Amino acid sequence: MKVLYATSEAAPFLKTGGLGDVLGALPKAVANEGVDARVIMPLYSDIPHSLRSQMEFIDNFYVTISWRKTYCGVFKSTVGQVTYYFIDNEQYFSRNQIYGEYDDSERFAFFSKAVLDVLNLIDFFPDVIHINDWQTSLLPVYLEAFYRADERYRNIKTVLSIHNIEFQGKYNPIILGSIFGLDVNFRSMLMYDGNINLLKGAIEACDMITTVSNTYAEEILHETHSHGLHNILIPRQYKLRGVVNGIDTEVFNPETDSAIAKNYSYDTIRFKSTNKKALQKEMGLEINNDIPIIGMVTRLTTQKGIDLMCEVAHEIEKMDVQLIALGTGDKHFENFFYNWEQRSHHNIRGYIGFSGAMAQKIYAGADLFLMPSKSEPCGLSQLIAMRYGTVPIVHSVGGLHDTVPAYNPQTKVGKGITFQSYNAYDMLDAIRRAVELYKNKPEWRIVRKNAMNSDYSWVEPARKYIEIYSEILSR
Repeated sequence: MKVLYATSEAAPFLKTGGLGDVLGALPKAVANEGVDARVIMPLYSDIPHSLRSQMEFIDNFYVTISWRKTYCGVFKSTVGQVTYYFIDNEQYFSRNQIYGEYDDSERFAFFSKAVLDVLNLIDFFPDVIHINDWQTSLLPVYLEAFYRADERYRNIKTVLSIHNIEFQGKYNPIILGSIFGLDVNFRSMLMYDGNINLLKGAIEACDMITTVSNTYAEEILHETHSHGLHNILIPRQYKLRGVVNGIDTEVFNPETDSAIAKNYSYDTIRFKSTNKKALQKEMGLEINNDIPIIGMVTRLTTQKGIDLMCEVAHEIEKMDVQLIALGTGDKHFENFFYNWEQRSHHNIRGYIGFSGAMAQKIYAGADLFLMPSKSEPCGLSQLIAMRYGTVPIVHSVGGLHDTVPAYNPQTKVGKGITFQSYNAYDMLDAIRRAVELYKNKPEWRIVRKNAMNSDYSWVEPARKYIEIYSEILSR
């Protein structure tokens, strides 16, 4: 089986969030199962020189969309068993940011068309092209529009993964021909609610739709979570599947992590306290193992539940806890954490920015990990936290519901503390319950080991994806 993953980002080359992590780990896990897995992404100028210098130039050609003929260079690199291809065009991909440019529609239309054109150049015609989010959503549309007459493309199947349905690629219909190079025959496939909607087009055109947890697959069929696309998804739910993400357990491994103060494992979890002490020292907090540290590594947005934090900040700061939050996001939330730290400097720290090393120190040094997300398709932070023996406190929604079962003191089963309604005081109650559990050391040791002693790898998710690929290839 041959699978090509088309993505706008992938670790280790460049990532802005969970999508990059998934596309860095899933192809590797699928390749380990014997699949010829390859990845294609844009050659951004921000890819580190150390990685660019290892790339091999293959060739160049011109991509035609509408009236434009645009240069396309192709580079290649190999990581383990996975071959990565890179689409080069400095006009589109030498930018200060990956997303949010005025011409994103044109940039990613070019990339989607280039992916299909490059198959002949690299002599790789996959059985399945697995696309991801709106940035690659034109690819199955272009496949139907321009390539099916060619027998090399005729039997290629497509899978769409929706990592976050909030982002759909909505544009003015006027650009259907001039930017996307499509005629009016494809207008109905792409149009929705008065706009061109690229994600909607992919939902119609692809052979299978996946999303990143079972609960999220159910949630996006309802108006409250679908961001308007429930009416499109409901008639097509026969081809919708949920597969919970894994994490790269080689990268996120407390036994080998070079960023943390003391490596440890499930059997030597007592050494986790060394990391807690080091984190307290680095953050200028009281070094005291009896005070639980609540960690957060998050985008500072309403979707991540930061508005709930604002509402009950005064209650949290009066508790016998230390809270350390790492992240960037909306300016007013960044200012909130800055002011909160100034007001309650003895126990609150807001690290505005992002540092991979600091994130690892929080995962290893914190006792509890707070994720009060309003919505969460899957979430990776809670999986990483549990891998490091840090007990999550979560709003039981989406992938958080699927991956963090509430701890039950009667059965001794469960991995974290949950709250059910998106309410600041329900979140506060969950924090208080978590602190009480921390103080109950026999119970605390059980829930912490439950959290750590689970398989968070990509092995099982990769096998489920292979089953999905096999299903559509057998039709």
